[in-house]
Amino acid sequence: MTAPRPAGPPGAELTRLAALHGVAVSYEPSPGRTVTASAGAVARALAALDVDAGTPRAVRDALAARERELAGRLLPPTVVSWTDRPADALTALPDGTRLLVETERGGTRVSAEGLPPGVHRLTATAPDGRTAHAHLIVAPPRLPAPEGRAYGLLVQLYSLLSARSWGMGDLGDLAELAGWAARTAGAGFVQVNPLHAAVPGTPTDPSPYRPSSRRFPDPVHLRVTDVPEYAHVDAPDRLRALLERAGRLRETVLDKGAFIDRDAVWELKREALELVAAVPLGPGRQAAYRDFLAEEGEALQDHATWCALAEVHGSDWHRWPEGLRDPRSARTLRARDELRDRVAFWSRLAWLTDAQLTAAQRAAREAGMPVGIVHDLAVGVHPGGADAWAQQDHFAAGMSIGAPPDAFTALGQDWSLPPWRPDRLAESGYAPFRRLLRALFRYAGALRIDHVMGLFRLWWVPEGEPPTEGTYVRYDAEAMLAVLVLEASRAGALVIGEDLGTVEPGVREALRERGVLGTSVLWFERDWEGDGRPLPPGRWRADCLATATTHDLPSTAARLTGEHVGLRDRLGLLTRPLAEERAEAAADTEEWLELLARLGLRHDTGGGGDASPEEAGIQAVHRFLLHTPARMIGVWLPDGVGDRRPQNVPGTWDQYPNWRLPVADAEGRPVTLEELTASPRVRALLEVLRETDGAGGPPGEAWTPGEDWTSGEAWPSGG
Repeated sequence: MTAPRPAGPPGAELTRLAALHGVAVSYEPSPGRTVTASAGAVARALAALDVDAGTPRAVRDALAARERELAGRLLPPTVVSWTDRPADALTALPDGTRLLVETERGGTRVSAEGLPPGVHRLTATAPDGRTAHAHLIVAPPRLPAPEGRAYGLLVQLYSLLSARSWGMGDLGDLAELAGWAARTAGAGFVQVNPLHAAVPGTPTDPSPYRPSSRRFPDPVHLRVTDVPEYAHVDAPDRLRALLERAGRLRETVLDKGAFIDRDAVWELKREALELVAAVPLGPGRQAAYRDFLAEEGEALQDHATWCALAEVHGSDWHRWPEGLRDPRSARTLRARDELRDRVAFWSRLAWLTDAQLTAAQRAAREAGMPVGIVHDLAVGVHPGGADAWAQQDHFAAGMSIGAPPDAFTALGQDWSLPPWRPDRLAESGYAPFRRLLRALFRYAGALRIDHVMGLFRLWWVPEGEPPTEGTYVRYDAEAMLAVLVLEASRAGALVIGEDLGTVEPGVREALRERGVLGTSVLWFERDWEGDGRPLPPGRWRADCLATATTHDLPSTAARLTGEHVGLRDRLGLLTRPLAEERAEAAADTEEWLELLARLGLRHDTGGGGDASPEEAGIQAVHRFLLHTPARMIGVWLPDGVGDRRPQNVPGTWDQYPNWRLPVADAEGRPVTLEELTASPRVRALLEVLRETDGAGGPPGEAWTPGEDWTSGEAWPSGG
């Protein structure tokens, strides 16, 4: 629906209409400061929800219709009930209302009390004859807290090349890293970047945060030689040639300093997988494959069909012949039949990738990791990709998500990712979200949710408008959290929310109430409501993953040396003179280093010792993390070898090789998995993480001041 663009701020009736549909008319970028959205932005957001608000008359009509609908409604489309508390929507029903519940497993009940966790179908009939049907989500009240404290490694999988990988890190490398980290270093988890299916192109967008599909993984991560059918390929000369090409591709990255070339890796692997897919499956493998096809059903068929059609018509379904833009059209059904061999190929690859992901998690747990692999869920999908095509009824047409202007980005951000429609999610019982989570939890010991604030609200930007012309649209956070807790509890998995940056009041509290861990990065943990100095370790939250850096931030070595400021200057990203930026960064770092020294956390060996001042600083930073009550401690694996380069520099595209850098040492020389695991420097850093007494406290003698390491009173004067 194309709506006119009313000028000025929203009027009273438009404000009421927007509120009834979850569309905000203002927001607070900082405490005490309110910014009003334009009437045009509000009207465009409503139009994406099929609500006409283009004229005053249309607003009045839509408002009256919505108020009548809500006044006459017995139940919302989805009702949430926690096992320790009945649903508010059910307790508000008129006396004498009859209930009928069709349970998830096929039984029937006449009461909503005592239902097992699951997603059930509810019918309510009021005494006046009104009837309502709703999805009833029953979830445990919260996820259990992690047992004890765990530390683990953070790594972008593509950057972790071994002597066996074909030009980028693969799932075999992930299993090897997890097994080594658990058995030799006592690590409890390995966290990786999103492994979602990418949108093919020339070149392919290397960002793991703009995938074609979040539901299905990308087969580029496969270790082809580990697929059982590989051993039965009857083409030895071709396989030998492929292995030679793989060696040259690996050599260009490791020995010649080239960037990771995802397209070249995929071209090579696809050729090999074509040979592998031609090998008939044995009876047991065939049965397992059929089970997978049956379990994934229409979702896999849609995904594989999109992949097959993209090979013919390009990777943006908006540009396909008109009949193919609808996944349910007769023309699409005919095309699926005509391309049945390619659809089968892509279905087989989804199964093979799922199997290797499951094997990596199994290897991690068998090696002793209590958590295992932590996977990453991107906040959205590419508008031209498989999910946007297959689920287009659930996406808001003509909208993109992003962020409003703030202190860091004066013009706001547009991430070019279409948002889910909250109304369609509710009408479906949050089916797309449930299925997505269920698929990911199948092979995840924990799930990190990028921009977890999106469970509550998202900034919608109208197509063709700058991010300043957006507005927030609210989601039913209780329902989103109920689905998340339900699926994670079924899998026995943890959930970590990426809640960095500006966070709406009440969000962190709601997440903590449901057992969702947050994310705390050392350099950002300051007493922002007080003197602005580094936050004492005892005042850090316990329910979080604490780290020194992330993939979007400078490495610890770069921050300690100030090299990150020089990089931003070379990329033209500084907003002030270089000298000012360097002085501020140096003062910030020095404040932390002085604090670490006062706490006795810096163990410079000096004299004939092996640790350089930079290495000692990195170790001290991680000792500090141990003195917080954080339940999970994450070590950015490149910090172990002094890598200076961030994997991603926000605000850049072709100016910097985002998402294409192998792990490297301080001189920029790529370091293989084998070299990492044999590195004395890596082992020394991981030994720091083993200094904990096992109960989450400090190692003892390293902590000298104060009475209680978790108390603010333990903080030395001046901190």
